[in-house]
Amino acid sequence: MDIVSVILGGGRGTRLFPLTLHRSKPAVPIGGKYRLIDIPVSNCVNNRIRKILVLTQYNSESLNRHVGQTYRFDRFSDGFVSILAAEQTPENTSWFQGTADAVRQGLVHILSQHPEMVLILSGDQLYRMDFSKFVGEFQSSGADISIATKPVAEEEALGMGIVQVATDGVINGFVEKPPVDQLSGLESDQQGVTDERPYLGSMGIYLFKPDVLRRILMDEDRDKTDFGKEIIPDAIDRYKVTSHMFHGYWSDIGTISSFFKANIDLAMPAPEFDMYSNFTPLYTRARALPGARINNTSLKNTVVCGASDISGAEIENSIIGLRSYIGTGTSITNSINMGTDFWRGHFKDSGAVTASHPALGIGRNCTIRNTILDKNVRLGNEVRLVNEAGLDFFDGDGIYIRDGIIVVPKGVTVPDGTVL
Repeated sequence: MDIVSVILGGGRGTRLFPLTLHRSKPAVPIGGKYRLIDIPVSNCVNNRIRKILVLTQYNSESLNRHVGQTYRFDRFSDGFVSILAAEQTPENTSWFQGTADAVRQGLVHILSQHPEMVLILSGDQLYRMDFSKFVGEFQSSGADISIATKPVAEEEALGMGIVQVATDGVINGFVEKPPVDQLSGLESDQQGVTDERPYLGSMGIYLFKPDVLRRILMDEDRDKTDFGKEIIPDAIDRYKVTSHMFHGYWSDIGTISSFFKANIDLAMPAPEFDMYSNFTPLYTRARALPGARINNTSLKNTVVCGASDISGAEIENSIIGLRSYIGTGTSITNSINMGTDFWRGHFKDSGAVTASHPALGIGRNCTIRNTILDKNVRLGNEVRLVNEAGLDFFDGDGIYIRDGIIVVPKGVTVPDGTVL
């Protein structure tokens, strides 16, 4: 089948602040060496979907650079991964106003590929999906639109679109982020739904017939800007909209706490999203890096990425990203260190020429707990990041706390002896 995949590059990503201070959500690093955008692109490539458009707008430079450096099909293939940046045209002088409006503004480029189906994906989710099953059900049902759904518990349902499905798989009801007092009656009796997870939540993954997508966005609902809040609920009465139930791991990386949990889970012995068994590749930028150098260090439930240099440290339940430097006597627990873009001593490393500036990486005798260190962070010696006051929210001088998790943004320097 000739399918064009459209990946939504995200808006401001305020709930992931300060990780989105300098980048869009899909460009946020995950798992030590990947970025969130690598997840939907890898799902497409592994399912032989090779026509991929990424819609970008806000803080998009690092995302554009990553996609351009990473995904290049050979010259004998008609496949591509291309950026569709928000643009002003004579017909439209405004920027993207929502998910549906983003697709609407890029529709001329999408339909120019003459696809048989349009697959719309989010750029900030963690999952593996066999799209062939999704496509097969879509074709056999004769649907105009299909939505990937999964069974969810009450606490998850409050933040998702909840669908009601008839026995033939056709969706006859859709409520976006229902309040708790409106959940009664939204339970589903579909096979695969359990008492613990009685609702069917939309994953924000859609299949459209191209002519239906064009008709909805350009003619019938031209003033509507969001798929979940407006397009899908309104389409149910006019088109055949079906549900494709997904039973694997799926996480919407929408908040600091969900991002933190998804990362730490990757380092556990039996994670729900396992990069080491039943392997299907996750693709990312190829780098010519040496292996990690680890001396006299205790590691437990930890992923350590290439070119890291660790000596005399204790690390548990953590992700250690590319080119991480960790000094002697440092303890890291339940934390994410995203690593650096270049080594200590590189000409881009200002700490190499400024004696008063802590060097790139983590210094000696530091204690790091429940913390996210973004890329190119510099921690001096004797730094303690442990949230001693047990704060849930805090805005400090270059250091933040969100959901009880300390976050040090990209490029921030933390002086010797700092305690939080």
